[in-house]
Formats: sequence, structure tokens, C-alpha cells
Amino acid sequence: MKIAILSRKRSLYSTTRLIEAAEQRGHEAQVINTLRAYMNIASNRPEIHYNGQILADFDAVIPRIGASVTFYGTALLRQFEMMGVYPLNESVAISRSRDKLRSLQLLARKGIGLPVTGFAHSPDDIQDLLTMVGGAPVVIKLLEGTQGIGVVLAETQKAAESVIEAFLGLKANILVQEYIREAGGADIRCFVIGDKVVAAMKRQAVSGEFRSNLHRGGSASIIKITPEERSTAVRAASIMGLNVAGVDILRSNHGAVVMEVNSSPGLEGIEVATGKDIAGMIIDFIDRNARPHRTRTKGKG
Repeated sequence: MKIAILSRKRSLYSTTRLIEAAEQRGHEAQVINTLRAYMNIASNRPEIHYNGQILADFDAVIPRIGASVTFYGTALLRQFEMMGVYPLNESVAISRSRDKLRSLQLLARKGIGLPVTGFAHSPDDIQDLLTMVGGAPVVIKLLEGTQGIGVVLAETQKAAESVIEAFLGLKANILVQEYIREAGGADIRCFVIGDKVVAAMKRQAVSGEFRSNLHRGGSASIIKITPEERSTAVRAASIMGLNVAGVDILRSNHGAVVMEVNSSPGLEGIEVATGKDIAGMIIDFIDRNARPHRTRTKGKG
């Protein structure tokens, strides 16, 4: 099998591990810099060009598309889909999960537990917005933020009002969420492949920090999850349409609540914490499922 890996750096841990896992199973893996590939849109036969050559004969594509290049990356992935190449995660599912507001609305519609979340446009509505989510402390998130960047904990009503006013004054789109104090600065990353949680880790924020992202200095350890958490993670990934996802869950007083569904979850933290060959599981999933033109949206989304 010939597998394309869309990644801007071959040296990244996740990319390297996927190459190793593919080659160990007798497959050929080629890393394609997402921003250096270019497309012939108007052709009757969709084409992707790279380094002056036409890319052809791929059986599957693994998108490792960074949040900053979502628009171009999903356009490139759609082109692969139109060529009949099997995508690990489809372009529509990635776009859906990257839109934080849309993803929360979809999860809420299907009854997935979420923190109480508010969204508004006018500064005149700040007071009622804060009341709606239960008052301070609240978490304020930029819709375009990633890896904990653009996430602020406002511990008092005045602080919340000031931060929201500042963001809205800059024309930024934000979400305001209740602060799950009982989580104690920890969340659970559930790694979903297909219809199973194949691994889970607890991410704990450093002292004085409420964001548990490993990029922010958080620590990772193995954890046993409950049947409710397992079911919630699998359902959340399915609602997004993702075959592979990192589902971030908080343990709250009213059960498991989903913070985010990540379409390109990193492998390093989860593999180190659990000792599991997650990259190998991903390649095995592709082995079982990759068929020509097996994309549900056929690149139309």
C-alpha cells in the first residue's frame, strides 16, 4: 500500500512514528509538505502536483494538518478524495471539528455532555451572557485558538467583563464557558480509532495554571476511564465524522463533559504515557478500511 502523509515536517514525532509503523507493515509512506503541494482544479481528472511531479497511485492519505493551515490543508485533502484516495479523516470532518462553535453545537444536538457555554456578539449582552453560564469564574476562549493559546480564566465578574470587552473590541469571536473547578486543572485525552478508545491519559496542569495542555508544561499519566467516558469519547468522534480523534474530557459534578474533539491528535504524549503503539494501530485501521473511492462525501463537502 502507498500512503501519503500530509505534514509540514518529516521530523515531527507523530509523522516519524507513522512512517515507521507503515514501513514495518510493508507499506510505502511519502511525506508531503501540505503547503508545497498544488492542485489542478479545473481538470476533468483531478490532479495534485508536488515538486514538479504529478502525485499518483496513492491508496490512502493521513492528514496531519495544523490548525493554522486548515483552509489550504482541507482543500488539498478534498482533492485527494476526488481522486479516489482513502482519507484517514475526511476533509468535511476535519473542517467540522476545527470550528469550535459548530462542533459544540453538533455535540449538544446529539446530547453529549458539555460545559455550559455562551456565545455573543455585542458588548451590551455581556452581563446576561455571564449570568447565563453561571457567573465568574469563567473560561473565555478565542474560537481560533489552539494548544491553550487564547484561553483565559477570569476569576471575578469584573475581570470577565474586561476580558470579554477587550476581545469583542478587537472583533474576535469568543466562547464563554463555565469553569469546571472540580476537575482540578486536569483533563482526560481519549484517543479514539474507529469505534474504540484505544488509549487514555490524564493531563495535569502545572501548579498555578489551569490549562493542562502538554505544550503548556502539563504532565501526562495513564488513567483508567469509566464506561460513560469511553462511550462519550466514541460518540463525540462519531458525531464529528472522525475515524481518528483525540477527545478531551473533564470530570465534572454532572458527569463527563467534552471540551474539544481534535482531528490531528499528537502521538508522543499518549504513546509515552501508555506505552502503546498508537501509530501502528492507525496503520492497521487503514489496512482494514482503505478502498478506492471509499469516502462518504466523495470530496463534495
